[in-house]
Amino acid sequence: MGPVELSVVVTVVESGAVLERCLDALAQQVDAPVLEVLVPWDPTVPDVPARVAGRAGVRAVALPDAGPATHEGERHALYDRRRAAGLAQASGAVVALLEDRSVPRPDWARSVMRAHGRADAGAVGGAVEPAVQGMLGWAVYFCDYGRYQLPFAAGPRAWVSDVNVSYARPALEATRSHWEDRYHETVVHWALREQGRPLVLDPTVVVGHGRGSLGFAAGLSERFHWGRVFGYTRARTGSLTARALHTLAAPVLPLVLWARLLGQRLQRNGRSLGPFLAATPAILLFLTAWCLGEATGTATGRSA
Repeated sequence: MGPVELSVVVTVVESGAVLERCLDALAQQVDAPVLEVLVPWDPTVPDVPARVAGRAGVRAVALPDAGPATHEGERHALYDRRRAAGLAQASGAVVALLEDRSVPRPDWARSVMRAHGRADAGAVGGAVEPAVQGMLGWAVYFCDYGRYQLPFAAGPRAWVSDVNVSYARPALEATRSHWEDRYHETVVHWALREQGRPLVLDPTVVVGHGRGSLGFAAGLSERFHWGRVFGYTRARTGSLTARALHTLAAPVLPLVLWARLLGQRLQRNGRSLGPFLAATPAILLFLTAWCLGEATGTATGRSA
């Protein structure tokens, strides 16, 4: 076996059988490059070492105990630290990030390497296909990943998702200061674009993605806290005027974002339009929670 060509960092969110499903899919890659799989873990997910044990090319990466995560903001920070720990341990020429809830297609690893060969990109993002059930599952999918649903054309984008993204080694090293403690895709991707390293979306790099059971109250809390992290991140680099404008726009943003999501469905020839319309009440409430969190993070300059 030669040098590692592709490192895959699997961020544990649910663990259990969900993690095993992701690792099984990675083990079944067809015509895959030489790859390593890294699974960062901490005492809040104590089953990870046992679920990783005995899998060829898969390694559990232990993090120190940071204590329990009591709300969604702390859980988000925990995921960010796991991603950073995995990136720091990765040795591949290309380094990819997945969540344990991501199920890569059999040609995923091969497609990642081909995409980097075709594009002079700092980061290559891929498609995120729905593997969801129920109105709440669809609502979360559209809010988080609707823009990454197939079909779409390959090319530069302003955004790619951290549940299916890969980085060329030079780009990863050039942004190390932005992720070595906590990885947040917005910060890393903004830095890449400022360096002239484009983000590219490629429709051949495909994962399925679905959440486990999610309660409505938990979904609202998650949207608020994750929106607050985004608002805080933007506040660190934006002017006071920009922060004020973003905060004042919060009341109308949910409708603007919903209209954008609808436009994405129409651009995809109406794919999943029925589930989108059926989930619209939940989508609007989730978007409202996100925008309130974003406005809070933007106005206060604090993530929690």
